[in-house]
Amino acid sequence: MVDEAGTVLPPGEKGELICRTPFPSMPLGFWGDDDGSRYQAAYFERIPGAWHQGDFAAWTEHGGLVIHGRSDATLNPGGVRIGTAEIYRQVEQVPEVAEAIAVGQEAEGDTRIVLFVVLREGEHLDDALRDRIRRQIRANTTPRHVPAKVIAVPEIPRTRSGKITELAVRAVIHGDEVRNVEALANPEALDHFRGLRE
Repeated sequence: MVDEAGTVLPPGEKGELICRTPFPSMPLGFWGDDDGSRYQAAYFERIPGAWHQGDFAAWTEHGGLVIHGRSDATLNPGGVRIGTAEIYRQVEQVPEVAEAIAVGQEAEGDTRIVLFVVLREGEHLDDALRDRIRRQIRANTTPRHVPAKVIAVPEIPRTRSGKITELAVRAVIHGDEVRNVEALANPEALDHFRGLRE
């Protein structure tokens, strides 16, 4: 584990999960990326000379590894750094929610958290369920973790390896270009996040 400068961190300190040498399940490249530029940009640009996984992790004192969630999905409401995994752990406790994705949206000179939820079949997102989701998050994290908006969507975009992609959703809600759309297994899911009144 390293910090943003690439300095190795001691056990117990959360940092970027990187690999400095090849490993067996490491992909060799992307389909159609003939010059390897997309592959290099995805995994090797952030920390030169190391594979950057995009996850926070920490060694335990016994040599184990704790994965804390995506590092490139850190939210920053009111200047406080929040990992989306902290929010997901609480939303998973709400039975009506099948899955969720949280992103930061620039609003009124700050960042507000917007939580998109996919509900289980037959469930409906009303004010009572929104309140329960917010209470679950507030009771087990901090008030800064509580989303300003909770919005239902039918599907969440994922990479071909199955990871939800906060960066693509964040780009869509800000009207920015989504990079590496070809890396998504279901790029059509991004349409659910375009032009939302909320």
